[in-house]
Amino acid sequence: MATLVARVLPLDSFAGMGGRRGHALVERNYMVYRHTWLIIVSGFFEPLFYLLSIGVGLGHLLPALTVNGHHVGYTSFVAPALLASSAMNGAIYDSTFNIFWKMKYAKVYDAVLSTPLGPLDVATGEIAWALGRGLIYSTAFLVVMTAMGLLHSWWALLCLPFALLEALAFAACGMACTTFMRSWQDFEWVSLAQLPMFLFSATFYPLSTYPRAIGDIVRWTPLYQAVDVQRALALGHVGPGLLANLAYLLAMGLVGAAVATRRLGLLLLK
Repeated sequence: MATLVARVLPLDSFAGMGGRRGHALVERNYMVYRHTWLIIVSGFFEPLFYLLSIGVGLGHLLPALTVNGHHVGYTSFVAPALLASSAMNGAIYDSTFNIFWKMKYAKVYDAVLSTPLGPLDVATGEIAWALGRGLIYSTAFLVVMTAMGLLHSWWALLCLPFALLEALAFAACGMACTTFMRSWQDFEWVSLAQLPMFLFSATFYPLSTYPRAIGDIVRWTPLYQAVDVQRALALGHVGPGLLANLAYLLAMGLVGAAVATRRLGLLLLK
């Protein structure tokens, strides 16, 4: 699995952002995790179990849903949302708990910054690694969707590239938030944000089923932007309105990366 990351995600993929030595951290993480790959792939199974239990199990009991004027089976409705959740999970797992451990306890970054690497290299390297984990989850889930016949358009070829953009947004913001954490208890805030997003970002129900006030809030959540695009690509309901979703996630990734880099410099270069 780690080899897949190294092959698919170029080591210098973030060089354009200035973190030209960030690939060194990708190589380090590969060396660390190559014998514990089960830790990396374990997070893929949660959305898969939701797909099999709710999407497939309950899908036979529920009527077709109307999405953009088209009738869609419940399993086909849920699957793209769970694909978006897979990318989110992979990015957040690596950019929060693992980063905190390396920063506060293992003191990895103190050692790293004694080399020619700087805070931007640390940020880009760790975000690139988190992108790789999100890519693994998304690829595996997309294979499952293909095998189950849940892709209904050639637009689905863009699901994987978009999953990388989504993973960038969540990885960068996850790392930025982690730099403000003081103890493991603070990560309850991460779960408090992640779980409601997973359950209510039109993942299992159309947005129209929510009260208007709640629906307006859901429209602005990060995961909803990803769910909206993945569902449109998988079902073939693509329109210019999706550009706003793309801009939202791109801005989220760039701002998160900038904050993470600045915070790492403040914390580690005192």
